[in-house]
Amino acid sequence: MIEMVDVVSVKALDGYRLWLRFSDGSEGVEDLSNLIENGGPMVEPLRDPELFARVFISFGVPTWPNGFDLDAINLHRQMRERGALKKPAA
Repeated sequence: MIEMVDVVSVKALDGYRLWLRFSDGSEGVEDLSNLIENGGPMVEPLRDPELFARVFISFGVPTWPNGFDLDAINLHRQMRERGALKKPAA
C-alpha cells in the first residue's frame, strides 16, 4: 500500500541537501548531491547554490523556480527505507 504524504516544510541546507517535514509528522535530511552531479537539463541549473536554496513547496512537493520538482511519496519511501526519517518528540 502506498502511503499518501505531502511535504509540508522544506529548507535547503549546504551540500545540496534538503531538510524535509512530511504530512505524517516525520522529518529528515535528503542528500541530493548525486542527483545534482548527474545533471540533466532540468537539474543542471540547480548546481547554482543560490537557485538550489530557492526551493519551495508547490502542491505538497519540493519545487524550484525552474520547474523541477521531486515526488513527495517516493522521497518519503526512499528516506524511510534508509532510516533517514524520524518523528520529533512532541
